[in-house]
Amino acid sequence: MANQADFPVRTQCRVLKVSASGFYAWHQPSRRAIGNAALLERIRTVHAESDGTYGRARIRADLHDQGMQVSSKRVARLMRLAGLRGVSRRRGVVVTTRRDHRQGRAPDLVKRQFVAERPDQLWVAT
Repeated sequence: MANQADFPVRTQCRVLKVSASGFYAWHQPSRRAIGNAALLERIRTVHAESDGTYGRARIRADLHDQGMQVSSKRVARLMRLAGLRGVSRRRGVVVTTRRDHRQGRAPDLVKRQFVAERPDQLWVAT
């Protein structure tokens, strides 16, 4: 806008009945948006080179090795917005076997006496 030096952008937008966010979206991308776009391309490259296995931590470490100072939260946010995910080799939730309630309890072989009189007489495991 030509009158930016005389009037604030928000005032001009209100008078012209245009949203300020719409003006800024139309006007030009911010330096942060340009930086995010460039960073996202590097993130996509590192992610593709790892066959889609690297997540936030490894991508950030790889970018750090290339000389880029970037936070892991920013990498995570850009990956989430781009739909990129790493592969986790860890197991998810531990699933245990559930006892069949129709069957009775297992027999109590130690009769609730957990004290042995001599070695190798009573074995207890948890």
